[in-house]
Amino acid sequence: MKKADPHSDVLKAFKSELYDWDLWLGRTLVLAFAALAGLVVVVFTMMSEWALEQFDHIHLNFWWAPLIWTPLCTAAIVWVTRRYFAGTSGSGIPQVMAALDTSVPIAKRGLFVSVRMSIAKMFLTTWGLLAGLSLGREGPSVQIAAGIMHHARRYLPARTGVSSHGLLMAGGAAGIAAAFNTPLGGIMFAIEELSRRPEQRSSGLLMAAIVLSGLMAVSVFGNSTYFGVIKIDKLSMALLLPGLLVAVCAGLAGGLFARLVLVSLRGVSHDRFTIWRRRKPIWFAAGCGLAIAVIGLVSFGGTYGTGYNHTKDMLNGVSETQPLYVFLKYIATWITVWAGVPGGLFAPALSIGGALGNDLATLTQYANPATLIALGMVGFLAAVTQAPLTAFIIVMEMVDGHALVLSLIACALIASGISRLLCKPLYSALAELQLKRLPEPSPEPQAVQQPSEQAAPVPPPTGNASAQANP
Repeated sequence: MKKADPHSDVLKAFKSELYDWDLWLGRTLVLAFAALAGLVVVVFTMMSEWALEQFDHIHLNFWWAPLIWTPLCTAAIVWVTRRYFAGTSGSGIPQVMAALDTSVPIAKRGLFVSVRMSIAKMFLTTWGLLAGLSLGREGPSVQIAAGIMHHARRYLPARTGVSSHGLLMAGGAAGIAAAFNTPLGGIMFAIEELSRRPEQRSSGLLMAAIVLSGLMAVSVFGNSTYFGVIKIDKLSMALLLPGLLVAVCAGLAGGLFARLVLVSLRGVSHDRFTIWRRRKPIWFAAGCGLAIAVIGLVSFGGTYGTGYNHTKDMLNGVSETQPLYVFLKYIATWITVWAGVPGGLFAPALSIGGALGNDLATLTQYANPATLIALGMVGFLAAVTQAPLTAFIIVMEMVDGHALVLSLIACALIASGISRLLCKPLYSALAELQLKRLPEPSPEPQAVQQPSEQAAPVPPPTGNASAQANP
């Protein structure tokens, strides 16, 4: 019997790979849509920054303007969202997770992700930042990029090997990669949050798509980090107790925040605010906008928007955190989410965590506040999202040097573990709420029961028939 030539098998496999035009066309389309998704997120970033600058101009020149502008915009955003784009409300990450659920038919995924949803999400989130609401653009970037990538399925050849599930996962991760300018963070986000079942054949292509989307942001903004570079001095055992205190406090605060958000959005309680939100959602949104405007005035503008400028100034030592900033930003972010506007939690969570670390550095008189600020950022973000590795990589990209790497990952794991004792994973729970938006399946018509041949004969009626009909 003639033995098979192994070199011949390798040659055949090489030719099959090289001359499979459907395969190469599919790869090209996936990478092209990944680049497009990254560029769309870059445009969204520019829109967000423009909106923040315009609102800063408004409230710095007219201190009273947010008391009118913010409630009106919040009510209008919620009206447009509920009327035309119900799938854009909130972060955007739960929508992508819902679309990835195996119980959702492909035809119904447009309720959660689509090009139409992506465009609406861009403008509505930008409008929210223009109104001064306490929200971020990172969660929306996940839904935006996922909608762009998922659209590619219409043009992929049947034999390409990339499924709709893979496109959604890659798109969502590409949104994080482009928003934070960290491709590695996008890959980890895909593994930790979006995918529980990696695809064997196309996983390398999808990872390349995520990296390419992140490189779109690098090509436009340069190799810069989200909050700049955090300078870390030489570490010692003196960090042990303050660092542990930051991890515990961030875990408790983040877990309680996630629980508060989940309880508020479920709307199952019977307090007067929940009833008001259920019956008059537009007026409730206006009331939330007024509360956010008042909090912003009390904080001298510190709680408006993403918190990016405040955190960056704090890291650079330009300004000191106000004593109540953590509490005020915490409440403003919760009210923004409760109002029902499109917007994310990542940037406000980083801002709250950084301020918490700075407060504990002041309390413990720790010599290098930037170290505790970084730990607070990773701890609070990990506690809110319960995605410790994603939080660790995002913050690690901001740190100058690798001396703090072990401390960051330890803080993220401790804070996330404490949060899990207080609340179930936030995005998974919100995804379950999104799935309730699916239309109920129409009941199947019941077959008419035929009388059995062996059924007992019906006895003849006795007495007055009309009396029996109307007892």
